[in-house]
Amino acid sequence: MALRIGIVGTGWFAGKHAEILAGTEDVEIAGIVGSSKNKGDVFGIRYDAPGYESVAEMAEAGPLDAVYICVPPMAHGEIERELIERGIPFLVEKPLGADAELPQDLLGFLRLKAPDLVTSVGYHFRYQDNVRKLKEALHPGRIGMATGLWMGDMPQAGWWRRQESSGGQFIEQTTHIVDLLRYCAGEVEEVQAVYASRFPDEEWENTNVHDIGTVTLKLKSGAVANISNTCVLPPGAGKVGLSFYAREGLWEWTPGHLTSILAEGERRTVEETGNPYERETEAFLHAVRTGDKSGIRSDYADACKTQEVTFAALQSALTGRSIKL
Repeated sequence: MALRIGIVGTGWFAGKHAEILAGTEDVEIAGIVGSSKNKGDVFGIRYDAPGYESVAEMAEAGPLDAVYICVPPMAHGEIERELIERGIPFLVEKPLGADAELPQDLLGFLRLKAPDLVTSVGYHFRYQDNVRKLKEALHPGRIGMATGLWMGDMPQAGWWRRQESSGGQFIEQTTHIVDLLRYCAGEVEEVQAVYASRFPDEEWENTNVHDIGTVTLKLKSGAVANISNTCVLPPGAGKVGLSFYAREGLWEWTPGHLTSILAEGERRTVEETGNPYERETEAFLHAVRTGDKSGIRSDYADACKTQEVTFAALQSALTGRSIKL
């Protein structure tokens, strides 16, 4: 029997997941929740899926096996509560919110109401082959330090440029790098950040997010990391990556490849060829069908830890103090 999957959202991520779901055997897109029923209807035309104004309306129209949540950070909360209350598994795109308080409240509600509910969070880099190989190669106790970056241009979405809506670049974008750091090197125990706004009024209207920032993180292993980001670059210019410096050598990760430089200068590069979004969906749907969550590499509880780190960075930047987790 086909799984009936609902989608909340009509933006880029919703389209990305919808295309994968539409091409997956024994899956039916049961409905689309948009900011209006009309938006849901328009989005759902190519999938023969009706539009709805709310999760409750979609759930009451027919049984749902799972829901994909693809909404901006400020739109989280009631969607997850409704699904948890109804016991409907969900995959939610990162970040979990614009702060850390809401995700923690939702996690408490999840543990109270549906502790065994299948959840997954869209940290898709975890599903890459090169990240698997990176994680296998690294030993957290042997890592000296790590450096990461997310350097790009200012996104065009109006909500992204507002701190209260997106949480800022480190929470909304650079969260991927923080998550990979945690995944490969272990938990963070202290955060210190410096943010600034270099060109808030020069190029972009109605913007109050910081456009540059650098964050130092102390890990429980004793290792130290630095992650920097900016959105001042022109469109088309940018760089994303994470490097680890260990006793055994240097590992440089980017979304497209993993390069290792080991003893005697031995250099190896592995190109990424798979589709992590497809693997993410495969693991999630397998868990929905069977209850086996072992393939899910980031559930809601785990993603809350990444959210805690990224929000602590904002608190540090605003107060000028180091934040201990």
